[in-house]
Amino acid sequence: MSLRTKDFDYHLPEELIAARPLADRAASRMLVVHRGTGRLEHRMFRDITEYLRPDDLLVLNNTRVIPARVFSDDGSIELLCLDRLGELEWRCLVRPGKRMKPGREVVAGGIRGVVTEVFENGDRLIRWDSPLDLDKHGQLALPHYMGRVEDEADRERYQTVYAKEEGAIAAPTAGLHFTTEMLERIPHAFLTLHVGVGTFRPVSAEVVTDHVMHSEKFIVTEETAKRVNAAGRVLAVGTTVTRVLEALGKQNPPAGMRIAETRHAGETDIFIHPPHEFRAIDALLTNFHLPQSTLLMLVSALAGRELMLEAYREAVAQRYRFFSYGDCMLIL
Repeated sequence: MSLRTKDFDYHLPEELIAARPLADRAASRMLVVHRGTGRLEHRMFRDITEYLRPDDLLVLNNTRVIPARVFSDDGSIELLCLDRLGELEWRCLVRPGKRMKPGREVVAGGIRGVVTEVFENGDRLIRWDSPLDLDKHGQLALPHYMGRVEDEADRERYQTVYAKEEGAIAAPTAGLHFTTEMLERIPHAFLTLHVGVGTFRPVSAEVVTDHVMHSEKFIVTEETAKRVNAAGRVLAVGTTVTRVLEALGKQNPPAGMRIAETRHAGETDIFIHPPHEFRAIDALLTNFHLPQSTLLMLVSALAGRELMLEAYREAVAQRYRFFSYGDCMLIL
């Protein structure tokens, strides 16, 4: 029998949603899930090194979040700049969309833009008279569940300390816990996946397999691919890293390799849900995810739905902090 979206539901008291980060990045709690035994441990994130082996490799997503939310100067139009297609062109999610037909003009930060195309999914292609300065006129598109707009602290804290490649709408939140000092002591490698707006979109299909997954751009260097194959155990930092490596693992790499040892660049719309045979990763560090979300389905594919829902119930009972600025889970 096919799994249904409601099979991945759990009760979350609203007060457990973390609207702001802790003062110290590494001060988060960490729920450790042992897949082999089903044992759950309550630890602190700083303890993660106690669970690492000498031949482990942590793989992290070095995407950098851009302040992609822009409002028209008259406040009537909200734009979410999804993808820069040229110096003057952006693919945008627009609200309200009905008003933004081809030829319609919008002014943001004193710069005039014109809708030149409407895509099949409703996104707009907007061409601007001069480059749009998002750092000056844009805001971070914080998740809706935070119930607030960005403040000055978010410009630093809604980025990982290793964020480098600009292009994400949302942060790869599992990496927010790391400090530079911690990473200096842990073998690690980077890939890039630009987290898109699809990460916030709910699953509307009743049956899990009917859901259409969003696509996101990624890059994996040849050096990272070689290090992934040389590792005794690969620990993915976040679901974005998991999606990239598992997508590459499905491409029939040479025998004995997790992924092909070459540079990879492209897009993936991989949807990981039970059952799934993991071919590239062995363990996962991740934050807590929304009920009935594709990300909860992904971690359930790794740890088992029953164990994962038990872990979430335990996290709620122990008053863990949930979602982007919340605590984390280490699945071994």
